[in-house]
Amino acid sequence: MNILIVGPSWVGDMVMAQTLFQCLKQRHPQCAIDVLAPEWSRPILERMPEVRKALSFPLGHGALELATRRRIGKSLRGQYDQAILLPNSLKSALVPFFAGIPKRTGWRGEFRYGLLNDVRTLDKQRYPLMIERFMALAYEANAELPKPYPRPSLQIDPVTREAALAKFGLSLDRPVLALCPGAEFGESKRWPSEHYAKVAEARIREGWQVWLFGSKNDHAVGEDIRARLIPGLREESVNLSGGTSLAEAIDLLSCADSVVSNDSGLMHVAAALNRPLVAVYGSTSPGFTPPLAEQVEIVRLGIECSPCFDRTCRFGHYNCLRQLMPDAVNDALQKLQGSVIEVH
Repeated sequence: MNILIVGPSWVGDMVMAQTLFQCLKQRHPQCAIDVLAPEWSRPILERMPEVRKALSFPLGHGALELATRRRIGKSLRGQYDQAILLPNSLKSALVPFFAGIPKRTGWRGEFRYGLLNDVRTLDKQRYPLMIERFMALAYEANAELPKPYPRPSLQIDPVTREAALAKFGLSLDRPVLALCPGAEFGESKRWPSEHYAKVAEARIREGWQVWLFGSKNDHAVGEDIRARLIPGLREESVNLSGGTSLAEAIDLLSCADSVVSNDSGLMHVAAALNRPLVAVYGSTSPGFTPPLAEQVEIVRLGIECSPCFDRTCRFGHYNCLRQLMPDAVNDALQKLQGSVIEVH
């Protein structure tokens, strides 16, 4: 049985999609799973043993380009028994339709009748978690999901990890605190730089080193955090944001002894690497996309206006993050026993 997955467009969602792949392998141990997704996701998919191959999707997020989708679909004709679509858009249903895949499964979305022939109606109360909505597509409609739920687990090749360490001149002679201060979603997910700097300072004074991770967009934030450290401490930190490929970031993040992250794609990567993780939540909620790992502390204030799920604070104060003090995260780093800490 060959299954084509049309993958999501965000790092965290792609990591969480591994739960679907794990469920498919449990149901159909001999199945082959290929994932059609943007090229950036290849380093994630290559670290998932359930995936046979990553198929690069050349179109940007939101681009229709009907002719290109038809061409891709026709190139896949006769290769798959089922397609499972994780996005809910009409566009995501076109390639499996043009490929003539016999069974095309997905949640009811924008005008996809006819494009899909195994259409599911989502009961958000029954499946509150995103991973549940992914996993449910591995089973018949309205099936009970087997528990315990699988957790994403990215596999690291020691050879490529050593190569990344050597490339950036990094050493594991001291414990590593990884900081992930970015969030593509928007400002309402970003814990302030000054708070991250206080956490970094505390760990460096205890003999740790600090590595900062993120995209090119996060490089300035990383530099701001380092600039807040006094000389002598600053030298014990390195800003890798924008300097690594995603593959290198994953391999280096696997070296971390602890991670502090906003609610972001890298938070889910750290969880899938089973790193001890402190996840800082502001405008969003761990009730929909929590990090899935054994050693997790979720730290949030839970003030009256959060979670709002807005990209920017409608009141302009960002108190859900600004009033969340570094001591709460430092305490969570000490505990790392997996319970939610409500800070009052």
